[in-house]
Amino acid sequence: MTEELRKKAAEMLLNGATLLSEPCPYCKGVRVMKEGQALCTKCGRAPEKRKIVTEEKEVKNKNPLKNTLDKKLEILSKELERETDHDKQQSILKSINLVLEMMEKIKKQ
Repeated sequence: MTEELRKKAAEMLLNGATLLSEPCPYCKGVRVMKEGQALCTKCGRAPEKRKIVTEEKEVKNKNPLKNTLDKKLEILSKELERETDHDKQQSILKSINLVLEMMEKIKKQ
């Protein structure tokens, strides 16, 4: 461990950091963590930040009602674009509003 890393780790510990039980994924050294930031006292590296990617299909399969409402909203939007009759437009807008209200209810669950 370099002198600089030792000082940084000691400073972190004095300021409320904790030692982690899991070793560094790169060199198996001891790690110190404060405010979600881990520091290896041996190599000085922090684990790479990885973005968790979920496929759209996986998310869609979790709530079939939301999927149905999304499709219905898309259909109603296209129908509204094509419609020229004012009364029919009003009817479509009411349906869109109902779909949006239902989607809000689902979000709150």
